[in-house]
Amino acid sequence: MIQSMTGFGRAELIDEKRKITVEMKSVNHRYADITIKMPRRLNRFEAAIRTVLKDYISRGKVDVFITYDNLAEARVSVRYNADVAKEYVDYFRKMQEDFDLREDLTAPLVGRFPEVFTLEETADEDDEELFGALEQVIRQAGESFVQARTVEGENLKKDLLEKVEDMSRLVEKIEELSPRILEEYKGKLREKMDEFLQRNDIDEGRIAAEVTIFADKICVDEEMVRLRSHVDGVKSILEEGGSVGRKLDFIVQEMNREANTTLSKAGSLDITDLGIELKTLIEKIREQIQNLE
Repeated sequence: MIQSMTGFGRAELIDEKRKITVEMKSVNHRYADITIKMPRRLNRFEAAIRTVLKDYISRGKVDVFITYDNLAEARVSVRYNADVAKEYVDYFRKMQEDFDLREDLTAPLVGRFPEVFTLEETADEDDEELFGALEQVIRQAGESFVQARTVEGENLKKDLLEKVEDMSRLVEKIEELSPRILEEYKGKLREKMDEFLQRNDIDEGRIAAEVTIFADKICVDEEMVRLRSHVDGVKSILEEGGSVGRKLDFIVQEMNREANTTLSKAGSLDITDLGIELKTLIEKIREQIQNLE
């Protein structure tokens, strides 16, 4: 299956102990760029979380949001921060010296200031059990995320197949026009030489030589063969599925090169118009490919 690089996934777990919510969203990116936002108490699991996410992400800029609430009965304890209290006392005493103030520092007074005393919730949590629950939610969100990307990827695949079919039709038109352009050039050349010489004994060998030189300049047979090959390659890669973005990006660069060469060799306005249409179509394909994983 083919996946888009844009998608969204969400999952949630609520039980008697905890509530965990995981959301994932992504946009285009050349590589896998994963940003995880979660509570500090889950930071110890970051490496393991990234390992799980690799099962669902190979390309794209992905933002992962994890929220966690501990619903178990928590115990509240008071923590005394002696270092903070000492800094307050030291600064107060310096103020007394600087401004000749009387000293009336008391423990209750110092204890009122921020961070001298803090309340901490403590609840017994088993790391293995907690990560097991967390992994379950991450995988559910990952599956939802992949499903969304797959649906979008299939839509992109359908659109790309239609566009390469349009390319095939343009290539066919150019191939049909090329021989007619040579015949038209041959006729025009004959008229010019006839007008110049004002007689009927035109050197057919000279005309043939000029036509051959012109044909070499405007011949796009090789370009059309390569474009047909690239079209077949795109179809094959799309049908094969998987991570196709980088492969298709390379092929589109080659398509664009052949289209540029075709335009530089264009021997008529009709082929020039078709070449421009071809380049426009290739650019649309390139833009769509940037959305594929």
